[in-house]
Amino acid sequence: MITLPGQLAIKTIHGRNGDFNVGRLATSIGEFVVKNAELDQYREGKYDGDFVIVEIRPSTYNANGRMVIEIRAHLGGMTLSNIDALSRDEARRLSPQEVDPIDEEAQAPAPAAPQAKPKAKPRGPRDPLVDTTPFGSEPATSSPEASAEADDAALFGALWPLGEIVKLDATVARRVLRQQRDRLGALGYEFAPLSQDWHLATA
Repeated sequence: MITLPGQLAIKTIHGRNGDFNVGRLATSIGEFVVKNAELDQYREGKYDGDFVIVEIRPSTYNANGRMVIEIRAHLGGMTLSNIDALSRDEARRLSPQEVDPIDEEAQAPAPAAPQAKPKAKPRGPRDPLVDTTPFGSEPATSSPEASAEADDAALFGALWPLGEIVKLDATVARRVLRQQRDRLGALGYEFAPLSQDWHLATA
């Protein structure tokens, strides 16, 4: 693991699984492609700072009938100090033909799933025509607000209920992270790149 000063250029690509970001990190030891899941929270631009590189490795993927080989850096963290807009030439250098990392992960062979144990059979016969609801109890009816709150609680897990500042966990599935990002935007939060967390916008 090494920490290097550098500049991370991030480009947003509109894919079939939603918007995703790819980055190109320029450092004193070379240029690397970065596809960390947490980049999907950032806006397109150039970010200066110090970058913790956990791993540098070659990576391949197929796109439009060709095989692409790239040198990829996996970031363990970053401390950002400055943000600039991407110029048109810089945006063009970051290929729009990138494969969505979600699709890339789907192409990789999945590990064999462990064999599930057979479920135990119920002990006695149950008559589907017999109503076992306790007398006097009514089925719960949920309002749309309660339903949306339950959906948010399931989406954000341990982060729920949300505070005024929210830091997403980048170790969750990439698709879930994107859903959390989109939902935070809908709830009125804005991403602060320098602190790398979401802040509830004040009216």
